[in-house]
Amino acid sequence: MGRVYRFVFSHVGNREDAEDVTSQVFIKAYKSLEQFEGKGLLENWLLQIARMAVADFWRERYKLPSVPLVDGRDVASPDGAQEFDDGAREERVRALLDQLPASYRQVLELRFLQRCGIAEVARVMGVSDVHARVLQFRALRRAAELAPNWGW
Repeated sequence: MGRVYRFVFSHVGNREDAEDVTSQVFIKAYKSLEQFEGKGLLENWLLQIARMAVADFWRERYKLPSVPLVDGRDVASPDGAQEFDDGAREERVRALLDQLPASYRQVLELRFLQRCGIAEVARVMGVSDVHARVLQFRALRRAAELAPNWGW
């Protein structure tokens, strides 16, 4: 039992979850004991069950619920594809950029519309690389604050 627990603990990282998963391992083993044919060690068979239990644990832990889009747009519908065409998207991006201060707008246009590297952005804007990164961070944060008002 100690080796199985140590294996589980090393993969889940905390005592409470390790104890829960280890107990599940032994419950699964007991329920399928007739499947153990005696070929090989019982401990190896238990460790295989433990590997599957740990995988199940993480799969369940990170299962993300599906959430409908806030604005009600359905990309899967025939009309939904039209809402996401390049022209409409570009128009929404332009409207959002127009609400940003000039330096924020410039850094985002250079980085994401013209696909310039950070060194190029810094050179064009006449600032250091670090300052360009700070401007980009602040511009993205401000754009994210404005985006909910646009239904994105």
